[in-house]
Amino acid sequence: MTAAPTADAVAPEPPPSRAARPAGWAARGARVLGAIAGGVLLYLSFPPSTLWWLVLPALALLGVVVHGRRARAGFGYGFLFGLGFLLPLLTWISSLVQELPWVALSVFEALFFGLAGAGMALVSRLPAAPVWAAAVWVAGEAVRGRVPWGGFPWGRVGFGQPDGPLLPIAAIGGVPLLSFVTVLAGLALGELVRRVVALRNPRRFVLPAVLLVLALAAGPLAALVPPLSGGPGRTVTIAAVQGDVPRAGLDFNAQRRAVLDNHVDVTVQLAEDVAAGRVPQPDLVIWPENSSDIDPLRNADAAAQIERAARAVGVPILVGSVLRNPDGITTSNSALVWEAGAGVVERNDKRRVQPFGEYIPWREFFALFSPYVERAGYFVPGPGPGAVDMAGVRVGVAICWEIAFDDLLADSVAAGAEVLAVPSNNATFGYSDMTYQQLAMSRVRAVEHDRSVIVATTSGVSATITPDGTVTDSTGFFTPDVLVDRTELRDTTTLASRLRSGPEWALVAVAVVAVGVGIMVRRRTGARAGKDENGPLFQ
Repeated sequence: MTAAPTADAVAPEPPPSRAARPAGWAARGARVLGAIAGGVLLYLSFPPSTLWWLVLPALALLGVVVHGRRARAGFGYGFLFGLGFLLPLLTWISSLVQELPWVALSVFEALFFGLAGAGMALVSRLPAAPVWAAAVWVAGEAVRGRVPWGGFPWGRVGFGQPDGPLLPIAAIGGVPLLSFVTVLAGLALGELVRRVVALRNPRRFVLPAVLLVLALAAGPLAALVPPLSGGPGRTVTIAAVQGDVPRAGLDFNAQRRAVLDNHVDVTVQLAEDVAAGRVPQPDLVIWPENSSDIDPLRNADAAAQIERAARAVGVPILVGSVLRNPDGITTSNSALVWEAGAGVVERNDKRRVQPFGEYIPWREFFALFSPYVERAGYFVPGPGPGAVDMAGVRVGVAICWEIAFDDLLADSVAAGAEVLAVPSNNATFGYSDMTYQQLAMSRVRAVEHDRSVIVATTSGVSATITPDGTVTDSTGFFTPDVLVDRTELRDTTTLASRLRSGPEWALVAVAVVAVGVGIMVRRRTGARAGKDENGPLFQ
């Protein structure tokens, strides 16, 4: 009998022929271009564009590129996909902290896309791979939205779908489930195309086709699910004041009194229009974030101006103000409920302040890269449920940056918010896409919690949004304006409001298990084939 050959006796695989090497490099080059192109397509699917459907070919490209790749290659392709998406998406950052920090932030955040790409590669050969890969994507968004320094959830796939048919899914499982289903549709499309091109057995087309149909049908089906409790309530009239700023950019902060005067003047004009019968009397008025950067609790002149506006319009005003704290160093970004004759009757501080915008982590280190660091503030987060009472209306407050965080909006609704207000200051970012990206988040939140949303900005775009995510009215950039809206109050509880972060953590758990299974499968198949799984990047 002849002894079985040992592992050492197995002849090593011959190196690739010279003819095969150019073909291999061409395939890698095509995958690199595919990853970058997919990221750019994802950017083009985001507001202000209404081409929401571009998310499908974007994720399809990524899925095809990482299919069957090693984890290291998946990381590289995911990273390139992230750069193709984030560099154009975050160009507004450069208006705040110049070009180098914008590029640095995009590169850093793209690392999370790389991790997602590595996980997607590991699960790409499992049965029903698009399902597990979509869960991995959501896990990547969950991590990116929490670390470091509280996370950077900007650019989650769900935030790019306010005009798409999948939007109703937000009311079932929030932004995480909306991202999951959207990514699943794109990956299923990619897998279907990949199998068709490979001319495999037609029966192998069935699974990705079914997954694609189910994903696309999930939105219309979700729209049929009623809220768990509550319903439409009374209707009130809410005015959103956009006072405008003297000029765009960071220098608007140097003209704080002019900004306050602008909002006072627009509110007084609103009162005159009400008296003349041109617009209905509002029940409450929303001013934007930073409408009074002069602390009215310390500055009698600023307080007198706000009081003048409140007396003229005759209803409470939500005033976005910067308050100096007792320590004399730190400040709070606050929304004050101001009533004529009584002054401040309620206060809601911003609960999550923006790193590199409102405070600088590792200040001395980052000062080496941008002179703006020396001009940045020392804002600190405040307590509170994120809701205030105004003229008998419970108003949820998400100040600018806070609209990106799931838990903050859920807290406001849990605290009894019947309508959501998003006071924001976008003047720093000029005419960039930032304000439209933020407006898209507000539209998704309206559907997620079945609440009307009032967006009030210093310089545009202010908007009124119905619970189904429709923008009923909006303003232009850098012009004084006021929106007066008949707003329906609601006390409904959606499934998303009830479950909060439950769907996200469930998808994260699925992703972890799937990656674990993928690693075991790769090790077994790699051991049987005698192959090294630690190949070069992009292989």
